[in-house]
Amino acid sequence: MNIAARVPALSLLLLFGLLMSCRFERDANVADTIIRNGVIYDGSGAAPTRGDLAIVGDRIVAVGELKAWRSEQDVDADGLAVAPGFINILSWANDSLLVDGRGLSDLMQGITLEVFGEGWSMGPLNPAMKQEMEAQGFANGTKISWTRLDEYLEGLVQRGVSVNVASFVGAATVRIHELGYEDRPPTEEELHRMRSLVAQAMQDGALGVGSSLIYAPGAYADTDEIKALVEEAARYGGGYISHLRSEADNFLQALDELIDIGEDTGARVEAYHLKAAGSPNWSKMRQAIERIQQARDAGLKVGANMYPYTAGATGLTAAMPPWVQEGGLDAWVTRLKDPAIRTRVAAEMRAPGEDWENLLLGASADGLLLLGFRNEALKPLIGKTLADVATLRGTTPEETAMDLVIEDHSRVLTAYFLMSEDNVQLGLSQPWVGIGSDGGAMAPEGEVLESLTHPRAYGSFARFLGKYVRDEGVAPLADAIHRITGLQANNWGLRDRGCLKNGCFADVVVFDPETITDHATFANPISWRQACVMCS
Repeated sequence: MNIAARVPALSLLLLFGLLMSCRFERDANVADTIIRNGVIYDGSGAAPTRGDLAIVGDRIVAVGELKAWRSEQDVDADGLAVAPGFINILSWANDSLLVDGRGLSDLMQGITLEVFGEGWSMGPLNPAMKQEMEAQGFANGTKISWTRLDEYLEGLVQRGVSVNVASFVGAATVRIHELGYEDRPPTEEELHRMRSLVAQAMQDGALGVGSSLIYAPGAYADTDEIKALVEEAARYGGGYISHLRSEADNFLQALDELIDIGEDTGARVEAYHLKAAGSPNWSKMRQAIERIQQARDAGLKVGANMYPYTAGATGLTAAMPPWVQEGGLDAWVTRLKDPAIRTRVAAEMRAPGEDWENLLLGASADGLLLLGFRNEALKPLIGKTLADVATLRGTTPEETAMDLVIEDHSRVLTAYFLMSEDNVQLGLSQPWVGIGSDGGAMAPEGEVLESLTHPRAYGSFARFLGKYVRDEGVAPLADAIHRITGLQANNWGLRDRGCLKNGCFADVVVFDPETITDHATFANPISWRQACVMCS
C-alpha cells in the first residue's frame, strides 16, 4: 500500500488515501467504488455534467455514463453535487492533526487537503526551537522528533491522518532558526543560511515561502529580507503567500509590498485572508481589489484567499507592540511585569501603531472576544469580551490584556470583530479569491470542548457554499467549486489534485448544494453536522 505519494518538484504532498487498493490485476470496467447519477463539477469551473465516476485504488479511472461498469461499492449521488475535495489553503491543523488525525471539523465540510505555513512551519527546527515548542506544550505535549519540514509531514502519515497535507516554509521559522527572536536585520552570513534553509525546504517539496508580517518576529523582517527568501523559493518554482504587514491603516501600502515582491522575484504571490480591518479602513477593500486586478491584468500572478466571517482570530499578540514581545513568550511576560514598561505598552495600545498593527484599536475592547486559556482559573472568562473582564476586575482594558498574558503565560486566543459584511461579500465575489479556514481541524469532543474557537474552524467552506454562493449569489456554483479546488491546485503546483478526470487522485466530495450550510456560531463555534455524503 502506497501511503506517501510525493508530487515532483513543487508540492510536498503526502497522501493517506481513504479509498486505496492493493490489487495488481483487475477486470475491465470494474472499480472499487462508483459514484453514480451525480452532478459532476470537475474543478475547472466548467458547467457540470450528469454522470458517474469510477475509482480504482487512489485514482479516478473513468467519468461519464458508466452503466456497464460494476464495483465493490456503489454510492448513489442522485441529484447531488460531486466535486473534487476542497483545498484549505490556510490551515492551522499542523498541531491538531498530531493529536487527532481524523481532522473531522474540516473533513466533514469536504476538505481533503490542508496547507500549512502562515509565517510559521513545522520545519526547519533547531534544538532550541524544539525545546521551546515542547516547553509550551505543543500539540498536547507531543515530542518534537523531527527537524526538517518533510520529516514532520512524513511523521503525520506514519501516525495516520485522514486528509492530505502540504506546507509552505515559514519566513518567521527560518528567521528564528538563525536569529532567534532578535529585532534586527540578519547579517550577510545569516541571510545566506536562511536562504539555504528555504532551498532545502523547496528541495523537500515545500510550496514556497509563507510569511506573517504583523507578528513578532516576522514583523522584524524588511522587504529585502523577504525578497531574498522568495527569490530562493522561485528558483524551484515556488511562490509567496503572506499575512500582509498591515490589513488596516497601511493596508494598501502592504498590498503594494506583496505585489512588488511578486514583480521583482517572478514568483506567484497571494494575500492571506484578504480584509480591510477597522471601520475607518473599510473603503480600502474595493481599492485593494482594484489594485490586485490591475496587477493581474498586467500579467502578474497575484491572488488572495479569505474566510467568510466579519471577525478574525489571533492572540493578544496583535493588541501589543512587537518590541515588547522581542525574545519570545518568556521575555514578553517578564517585561509586562515591569511597571515602567506596562505604562509605555498601555499608552501604545491606545494609539494607532506607527510600525505595527493595533487590532485592539480596530476592534475596541467590546469587539475583542476571549476564546481560550491554558490556566484553568481563567477558563470562566471564555466567551466574555475584554471590556467585560476589565469591568469585572476594575482595571483598564490595556491593563487587563497584559494581566491575562501574564496569568495564562500564553498569547491568549481571541477573536477581533473588524470587518464589514459588505466587504466580505465583495471579496468573496472575486474569481481569484480562494478559501482558507485559518483554523485547526478537530472533533468536537474531549479537551476541545473546554475552550471556544472561531467558528471558521467548523464552518468556513460550508458557509461559503451555503450562505454566500447559494443564498447571496456571490458566484456561480461551478466557479465557487473551482476556486476551492482546481484553482488552488493550479496556483500551487498540486499535481492531479482539484480535478475530477481520469488519472486525478480520488479526493471526492458529494454534497447537496440546496442544503449545505454552516452550523457553527461565535456563541457555539464547536458545532458541525455532516455536510457531505462521502468525503475521501
